[in-house]
Amino acid sequence: MGMYKYIRDIWKRPTPELMRDRLIKWRREQATVRIHRPTRLDRARSVGYKAKKGFILVRQRVPIGGKMRCSYLGGRRPKHNRKTLVLDKNYQSVAEERADKKYVNLDVLNSYPVGRDGKQAWYEVILVDPASPSIKSDPSISWISQPGHRGRVHRGKTSAARKSRGLRNKGKGAEKLRPSRRANLVRRKK
Repeated sequence: MGMYKYIRDIWKRPTPELMRDRLIKWRREQATVRIHRPTRLDRARSVGYKAKKGFILVRQRVPIGGKMRCSYLGGRRPKHNRKTLVLDKNYQSVAEERADKKYVNLDVLNSYPVGRDGKQAWYEVILVDPASPSIKSDPSISWISQPGHRGRVHRGKTSAARKSRGLRNKGKGAEKLRPSRRANLVRRKK
């Protein structure tokens, strides 16, 4: 077994004291914190991180819990008959978008979860500098420097956003998901 397999096994059952101390420390920090090395090296490497110039890591905190609608008592339409909002995004894609808003000159490559308690969830977001010469010269990541990939996190192109859009499924049962739910609805209404 390689080194990353051992790291992955340790993260499946983390030490409770270590995680408690980490979460206490992270709660006192800002919502967006730049970090210098990944907390989960195996996960970071598997989603595209490389320890070279142009790659930046950010730990992003997002609040979790029920999303109460501001006014659910008015009106008799069916969508008014529920107290909570039905969100089409998962917390991970929200964390990616918030990190991208903080670092406007960088692009989001991917992210992974690192912690969660009853009120907040923490994700580490991998950001890439598309103008960096080391990124442009690397054939495995140079695609992100092309202008068509700017703002990909806000268009639902990252892995977490594609999951919430239902694009992990292919073939039978996924006919109404592609190219998007809205595009499919428009096409069927014609």
